[in-house]
Amino acid sequence: MNLLDTNKNNSPPDKPWAAFHFRDYRILWTSSVTAMLTMNLRIIATGIWLYEETGAGSTLAWLGLVEFVMRIPANLYGGALADEVDRKKIMVASQFASFALIGIMALLLSMDSLMIWHVYVVTAFLSATSVMSNPARSALTANIVPKSYLVHAVATNTITMQIGTIAMPLVFWITSLTTTLTLTFVIASLCGLISTIVPIFIHTPGMAKNVSRGSSRVKNIIEGLKYVKSHPILPGLYLLDICVTVVSFYRQLFPIFADQLYKGGRGTVSILTGANSLGGVIGSALVMFTSQFKAKGMLVLYATLLYSILLIAFGAIQSLWIGSLIIIALGATDSIGMTTRQTVVQLTTPDNMRGRAVSAHSLAAMTANGIGQAEVGFMSDVIGASNTMLLGGAISLIATLVIWWLIKGIRLYRYEATVENDQTKF
Repeated sequence: MNLLDTNKNNSPPDKPWAAFHFRDYRILWTSSVTAMLTMNLRIIATGIWLYEETGAGSTLAWLGLVEFVMRIPANLYGGALADEVDRKKIMVASQFASFALIGIMALLLSMDSLMIWHVYVVTAFLSATSVMSNPARSALTANIVPKSYLVHAVATNTITMQIGTIAMPLVFWITSLTTTLTLTFVIASLCGLISTIVPIFIHTPGMAKNVSRGSSRVKNIIEGLKYVKSHPILPGLYLLDICVTVVSFYRQLFPIFADQLYKGGRGTVSILTGANSLGGVIGSALVMFTSQFKAKGMLVLYATLLYSILLIAFGAIQSLWIGSLIIIALGATDSIGMTTRQTVVQLTTPDNMRGRAVSAHSLAAMTANGIGQAEVGFMSDVIGASNTMLLGGAISLIATLVIWWLIKGIRLYRYEATVENDQTKF
């Protein structure tokens, strides 16, 4: 297929809420909201609990390494699974694990029996199950809505994630007013229960079309990796994300930045988390209005370049309110890049390969997140949070410009979604 060709017939829908016209998408959206709320409440609660118990950024860095180690095999396996097994069943099983294990942590904490190794074990298991469900959830989206609505659906999915993180700081702040974080874990567990039940009501079949039978799962994983490697644009986009995220990941390390940059505690963490999520919503909403912008590879490059500059500003300015505005902008540019990458994966990959292509994207992003969390956590202990962000921003800027120059597939990629028999041509 030639990814530089353009279909110039009809225009895709331009209303931001267009994907909500479809019943099954509304159900999937509801499931995604509660799933994101479950995950983000768990992440911030466990991060703050560990930091308060130890006072060391390295504790959070090790948490990132645990997630990193578990996510790689689980992500590859989940991508192959999503192309072979009913995707709705994968979502249900994954969220049930979150409901049960977070509930156990809540019980242990209420009994004053929660230990650091408990948090690491639960984090390891839920890191695996959550990434296994991501390819299934993303791949199902492309079957629930026509391709002409896919840009809006993917952008709305990203907004969904940010809605969960916007609601989460408020829920966390209210629940954390108690002596312990037990109530926070209970709310997260209940949200996991809701997200377990909701996918059952989706009518769209969860099985991928044209599934190949008889192949081993290992062979299917290798086949998916070969497909991604031969793709004309995806490897370059994934490399860009990895190079920048490894030296700049900050989202799960807000307890460190709240302490070192702003001398704040839980309330400051909630402000920074909410600001980042608000920026994510703004960025994803902006993507909905770029469906006519053909050079989607360049859109990712522009967003990443601005993101790198903002990282330097974040490290240089130690005012909470100015820092919060910068975090909003960081969240917006990061979301534009992420949403556009996800859209390209969905639009350029056949259904029977989509789970594996999505898992490769998740693998790149989550691997970078895990290494980035460890790198930023350790470096914050060594040279301070401010210098860590200054260095990360400078490296990100250089990496973006080098990839912009070396990988022409990103610069040349053109795409225009159209409405013609619910298909998109290249």
